[in-house]
Amino acid sequence: MGNQTHIMEFIFLGFSNHPNLQILFFLVFLVIYTVTLLGNTLILTLTRADPTLHTPMYFFLSNLSFLDICYTSATVPVMLVNFFRHRKTISYTGCMAQLFFLITCAGTECVLLAVMAYDRYVAVCKPLNYPSIMSNRLCVQLAAFSWLCGLVNSLVHTLLTSAIVICKSNELSHFFCDVPLLLKLSCSDTSVNEAALHLASALIGLSPCLFTMVSYGHIISAILKIQSIKGQFKTFSTCTSHLIVVIIFYSTSNFNYNRPSSGYSLDIDTLVSSLYCIVTPMLNPVIYSLRNKEVKDALKKMGRKYFTGVAMPREREGECQ
Repeated sequence: MGNQTHIMEFIFLGFSNHPNLQILFFLVFLVIYTVTLLGNTLILTLTRADPTLHTPMYFFLSNLSFLDICYTSATVPVMLVNFFRHRKTISYTGCMAQLFFLITCAGTECVLLAVMAYDRYVAVCKPLNYPSIMSNRLCVQLAAFSWLCGLVNSLVHTLLTSAIVICKSNELSHFFCDVPLLLKLSCSDTSVNEAALHLASALIGLSPCLFTMVSYGHIISAILKIQSIKGQFKTFSTCTSHLIVVIIFYSTSNFNYNRPSSGYSLDIDTLVSSLYCIVTPMLNPVIYSLRNKEVKDALKKMGRKYFTGVAMPREREGECQ
């Protein structure tokens, strides 16, 4: 402990295998980040401005959109700047801050997706009691619980990670800071950190996933009891956007963290992590916009309001002339 060297910065190795493609990478991820910000900001604006979207489902969707903005903003700006640097670095303090926000967002999203599944379960299986069960107070409490789970989980991991002694190297085979990577660089005992990771995987990762699966089991069972095919399709269509988001989130996160270590490739690891951390937050507003009639109607309404507001002064100007 007395001879340890304090690490002042970390070097990211992600995307470093292709120095001639740095500008292309920069443009691609800049476009993805811009689309993510615009798409999720649009969802936030619509759910706030349109009274028809003042429902529990869209309240949780607005939380998801804000979450996705925070998620990508924790990694992409640093990555974009590093594309123009020979040494792709982040300070030790910046790494810990990035770690905190990433774990907060990941944990919150796991719980929030389960909360959204419960909302769909009540809507489909208990439609008559839906307004009384999913009250404004309960919605706020469920959203706050999701964020609290993410924050507490992140605080524990960040504090435990900041306490380990890193002396093997300061190179991370990634484009962002992550707990498993930092533990590999440690020369101190990491058994407590690993136990915390396993516990968090069970409580924050596996439990919400199982809860979501059980909810959709009840939803599908209720839908199959509907007599008409049209009725079944109409009911299931209210859940498809959320179900697609859940499948994408858990499939990419599972592949990102549970891949076999054999045949390790930095390029493959970077690509998979990009899908999980950067592309998925971009897809969420697209999925909800394309597959959700209420969102599409709100978009059209906002478009007509905006363009009508622009056109009317021009028409009046023409009349005056």
